[in-house]
Amino acid sequence: MRFFLINESFQELADWPDTPPTQGFLWVTTARREFEVGLGKVQAQLQHLTGGNLVDLHVMDLLNAQLPSQYDYTSWYDMLVFRRLAAAQGTEGMFLDDTHGTLSSARQALASIDTSPVGFVVFDRVLLTVHPADCSVRDFFEGRLNQMVSADERNENRTEGRGAVNRLPPSSADLMVRIVNHMVDSYLDLRRLLTKQSAYLQQELLSNRKQFNHWQSLLEARNTLHLLEDTCEDQRSAVQEWIDALDDWPMPTEPTAAREREVLRVRSRDVLEHIERVLGHVRRLESSSEGAVQMHFSLQGNRTNDIMRTLTVMTAVFLPLNLITGVFGMNFDFLPLIHTKLGFWVACGLMAGVVVSLLVLFRRRRYLES
Repeated sequence: MRFFLINESFQELADWPDTPPTQGFLWVTTARREFEVGLGKVQAQLQHLTGGNLVDLHVMDLLNAQLPSQYDYTSWYDMLVFRRLAAAQGTEGMFLDDTHGTLSSARQALASIDTSPVGFVVFDRVLLTVHPADCSVRDFFEGRLNQMVSADERNENRTEGRGAVNRLPPSSADLMVRIVNHMVDSYLDLRRLLTKQSAYLQQELLSNRKQFNHWQSLLEARNTLHLLEDTCEDQRSAVQEWIDALDDWPMPTEPTAAREREVLRVRSRDVLEHIERVLGHVRRLESSSEGAVQMHFSLQGNRTNDIMRTLTVMTAVFLPLNLITGVFGMNFDFLPLIHTKLGFWVACGLMAGVVVSLLVLFRRRRYLES
């Protein structure tokens, strides 16, 4: 469990503070198992700092590693559970291209996708985050906040138009929205992986060089797309409920606080728009995969039709030849051309003429293609 005090600066604390912060807010970040073990102390400290603790049902939600994304609230805090969707450790380099990856490595990376939920509990002066044991988002934001403080100290980011973007989060809700936005943006790596694998499978599906035998990989990719779609839909519902609840908050009277509230709404809508983009991309990939499968079976049907057409033409060509040879093979003493020296050549010429005539006829009627 780690503690960070965010006000005009960013500093790490050794333990819970004795009094609530008068300026800024306290960010408490803990792993799920650590939160479960120290739940009694967490509840007591939250009661001391905020005047209220966590509801038992919300505690169960925070400890549930299979909970979908959702939003809930009480009169003294808001709770958002947001499922991350990221490649597990050691699989970041497994992507599909001609030099660094193969189809098997892409399958391994897709099978290693981590969908653990991250819980956010937003008080007025405290932000509690409950995350999996290996949470790279916390480490990323710790480094990013330190960079913001260092930049402000060197006066590098105080130019017009940049200071408002790079300053420290003014509230616990603002930091939560920034973390969620970063989690959504990290989906881009997974989208690239899915896009590359989908393009490779579609190319193999529509290839005429060899028979397609990657049906298991195609099924796994489609299942991953369905998982991503379901996750994004839950995320969209949770963020939309958060935005609706944010609109019901009383508007501050101070101009600075009112502006911060508007910025928070803008950030929240931006997160929702990013989720919509990911969801739209996933649905396009699903539609593209479905279209590729349908085109594959259509091509297979066309190939079968071409084979049957060729066999039919060959049968139609040889049928009159069999008739001619059958006529001259009958055991009669008196047949035309049977006792002459030119009979064989006349019969061969007749059969050749029949073949040429039929081929020309079939070609004109487009029974045969070049």
